[in-house]
Amino acid sequence: MKNNFFFNSSIGNINSEPTNNSETLSQILYGEKFKILNNGKNWVKIKTNYDNYIGYIKKGNFNQNFKPTLKIKKIKSRIFIRKKNRFLSTKNYLYFASGISVLNEYEKLIEFEKNRWIKKSDIIKINHFEKNYVRIIKLFKSSKYLWGGKTSDGIDCSALVQIYFYYNRIFFPRDTKDQIKYCKRKKVKNLRKGDIIFWKGHVGLCLSKSKFIHAYGPKKKVMVMPTVQTIELIHKTANLKVKKVSTIDNY
Repeated sequence: MKNNFFFNSSIGNINSEPTNNSETLSQILYGEKFKILNNGKNWVKIKTNYDNYIGYIKKGNFNQNFKPTLKIKKIKSRIFIRKKNRFLSTKNYLYFASGISVLNEYEKLIEFEKNRWIKKSDIIKINHFEKNYVRIIKLFKSSKYLWGGKTSDGIDCSALVQIYFYYNRIFFPRDTKDQIKYCKRKKVKNLRKGDIIFWKGHVGLCLSKSKFIHAYGPKKKVMVMPTVQTIELIHKTANLKVKKVSTIDNY
């Protein structure tokens, strides 16, 4: 097992097998730390340090001597390149919660890799703790639903809940089946702000007693919906009952 690698592309897919047509289980973000379990020709089997997630990513020249000191606080941060004293925007981004370090600064921009720059207004210290989980999760409202996704370009239901914890670098499992085992059952039956509602294979968060946010597969996007009606709709359309209610404040 080879330790202390850091992912150095904006985003990468974590697949179930070392092939392009295998299932995408999750994704890995810039600055995320992992161990290499098995080194293949074109793929490596990894285990992420944050949530112990195992899968395959494409082989690359990953960073080793790297210590993230900042993280992305915007939903995504555009990457610029410098030509002389002009900064040109690219089509590439760093995504929310990605960890970076600073090579250089120039006016309102910082260089995080050689000739790769982002706005200072998009970053914050990596140890910054954001208590407002509603603010974080609502950033993803209307984002596309994507199985295995972890960004505003595509996210699934369990990643939508996990992203608050990842931003704060607090352990929380990746998949719904593991989240439901990890979370303590709430004793009080009345629903309120901060409650995490689990079904078999699905999860979402109460923004208030009456409003619920989730990455909803049938509608292919992150949606805010009435809580009671959502519970009834999932029961009616998927024949699923609520399995557990926890609360985000416990973690």
